[in-house]
Amino acid sequence: MGRRRARTPYVLQPRPRRVPLTADEIDTVLRAADDLIGLGGRNLLTKVLRGSKDKRLLAHGLDASPCYGIWRGRSSEDVLATIDRVIVAGFLTVVHSGRLPVLAYTDEGWDRECSQRIEEFLAEWDRWIDAGVVPASMEYLKDRDRPMILELLERVRATHDARYIPLLERWAAIDYKKVRTRIHDVIQDLHQAKTPRI
Repeated sequence: MGRRRARTPYVLQPRPRRVPLTADEIDTVLRAADDLIGLGGRNLLTKVLRGSKDKRLLAHGLDASPCYGIWRGRSSEDVLATIDRVIVAGFLTVVHSGRLPVLAYTDEGWDRECSQRIEEFLAEWDRWIDAGVVPASMEYLKDRDRPMILELLERVRATHDARYIPLLERWAAIDYKKVRTRIHDVIQDLHQAKTPRI
């Protein structure tokens, strides 16, 4: 029987600062972490936030993160300490994948990131609508966290804005039956909202 390989240890280093952790720092760390949850740990997240050209980071396409390089001017120690403060605050946690420590969201962290992603999706849709852009595909929404997708649809429904209908129709064409059914319900409600009641 082979020997079990020891888990790689880690030590959080949330150095105290005079300035409290800001909401913007929490949101930035959570957004940057989204693409490497279960894949990498604190050091990889530090590299993403500082805009590193590390081969592993580039191989996983993490340079496409909207937060890539956002803290380029901060030291590695300062960025790592901020990440650790977000962990200590209860928004992220560290779990082991095999022997390596990787990041995971806590429930509170995922709720916050989920709201942030929904805002991003809606802002992107608004930019497309304003620019008259028709996206080539809505595949990027498929296979995402189901509660987040359903919340996104409820947010769209609440706008009563029929301009979203073409995007919803494109999305319905590629997604699974349960999501498609909810999309069609939202489309129907948006049609009713634009039809004046007599």
